[in-house]
Amino acid sequence: MIVARRNLIVGGAGLLLAGCDKVAAIPQARRILFSGEDMHRGLQRALMDRAALAPEFTREQMSPVFRANGTRDPGTPGYAAMVANGFADYRLRIGGLVDRPLSLSLDQLASMPARSQITRHDCVEGWSAIGQWQGPMLGTVLKAAGMRGSARYVVFTCADLYNGQPYYESIDTIDAFHPQTILALKMNGARLTVPHGAPVRLRVERQLGYKHAKYVTGIDAVASLDGIGKGKGGYWEDNVDYDWYAGI
Repeated sequence: MIVARRNLIVGGAGLLLAGCDKVAAIPQARRILFSGEDMHRGLQRALMDRAALAPEFTREQMSPVFRANGTRDPGTPGYAAMVANGFADYRLRIGGLVDRPLSLSLDQLASMPARSQITRHDCVEGWSAIGQWQGPMLGTVLKAAGMRGSARYVVFTCADLYNGQPYYESIDTIDAFHPQTILALKMNGARLTVPHGAPVRLRVERQLGYKHAKYVTGIDAVASLDGIGKGKGGYWEDNVDYDWYAGI
């Protein structure tokens, strides 16, 4: 019998503390949540339609409180300046293995066809919340940039700093083109707030919350994760042994 990570999170909530770094410090929690990554990914994709949607909910089912997690404000001078001018100077850089590198303003992102979805966020800490997210599909943005066929992964660079370096995360191109993988500009009908990742955060609804990068400033299509951080594809993966694939 295959047990979904979502069920392990709920059943093992007593193991988990408030903070991804604290979860990583508990060897038992890591063994439960992050064992057999390759087997888990392979079995899930063998048994499920890769385009299968995560469950969606009604407005009546939305959580009255959706807690902010991880970085709540990057706190850098550059980010503070963008907040002060309403992100008028914000640009999302799209590069790497693309034919048409892009630098997109919020208005340009908002002008793209948007998807709205009410989904459940499952955090590795053991909590979940249902919220509404709206923004262009990541696949639409990558197509606009002319992503090349040699790309296998998509890497996100963010405005928040960890150990003095920009936070980073990655997914493969299968999840990048999943219809529910979006660059969220709005949450619950309003523009993203700073604690929730303004002005742009990734929503990759088939994976755990730590894969949903906030404060996204750059996106690069790459052929390999070698050379990205320490080579495992994300800050938590590189530094505290979280699995790169966090499918639920």
